[in-house]
Amino acid sequence: MPTVYLESPPMNENNTGVQFITISADQAGQRIDNFLRTRLKGVPKSMIYRIVRKGEVRVNKKRVKPEYKLEDGDELRIPPVRQSEPEQAPVSVHLDKVAALADAVLYEDDHLLILNKPSGTAVHGGSGLSFGVIEGLRALRPAAHFLELVHRLDRDTSGVLLIAKKRSALRLLHEQLRLKGMQKDYLALVRGEWPSHNKAVSAPLIKNILASGERIVRVGIEGKPSETRFKVEERFTRATLVKASPVTGRTHQIRVHAQFAGHPIAFDDRYGDAEFDRFLKGTGLHRLFLHAAALRFDHPATGETMRIEAPLDNELRQCLAYMRLNHK
Repeated sequence: MPTVYLESPPMNENNTGVQFITISADQAGQRIDNFLRTRLKGVPKSMIYRIVRKGEVRVNKKRVKPEYKLEDGDELRIPPVRQSEPEQAPVSVHLDKVAALADAVLYEDDHLLILNKPSGTAVHGGSGLSFGVIEGLRALRPAAHFLELVHRLDRDTSGVLLIAKKRSALRLLHEQLRLKGMQKDYLALVRGEWPSHNKAVSAPLIKNILASGERIVRVGIEGKPSETRFKVEERFTRATLVKASPVTGRTHQIRVHAQFAGHPIAFDDRYGDAEFDRFLKGTGLHRLFLHAAALRFDHPATGETMRIEAPLDNELRQCLAYMRLNHK
């Protein structure tokens, strides 16, 4: 498979000396660590956190913490930055993956880009992955000055993914998320007969990060409040297609809540059921059956209410066709 190599963008020449930056209204609202990671392309994340913690980065001549949120008019001092650690390896981008992202665009304007993210593609490179949606989009849109995720999808989850093309759009969309103004609807094939009366699962979730960097989430009384609403869409022998609408946005929330309810999602390698997966062997399914089917939100520039739907991929459609023919 031919491969294109994209070198990490070079740092601005001003990075060889002290930089003084006045934060604009469009830049305000973001954490200083995220701002620096965007500004200092090619500088390791560990170095960025180090210069903030040591007080070498100043805001209005004062030390700040990495989580400090920049305000309009802030005067930011950035010290000279040198590559004291090895540079990140070049990003390897396979042409077929980039082409898949180009074909996956559902909607685009000057403020937004919306994808039907393929299963198996991470939203970001990192943690051993050289390619993600953002890296692919930057390859497709080399002139784009700003491309940032509004929200995330697990690597194996497909469906609607919202990307902001302006800082102002990102800020307004994040505000909608915070105020629970976005409606997200997923489709999931789960084990067994989901009870029609079970319309919501409320269970606090705790996220643990293992030494390997893997994230594992479990239900626990000391966890963060979490709620997912469920609706039966279609019934099969030993399986149910449900619509899952998360009220909160915790890591792996739908997957863990489905497991907690006794109905794990098909081919979930962390929270699933091997016997259920074997039952589905004849369907041709080999991926997590979780798909972000629709997203409703207000456009950050026009205020228009938008509902974007993402069709199921061939593997999910074939699985349902098999179930309807053999296990209805």
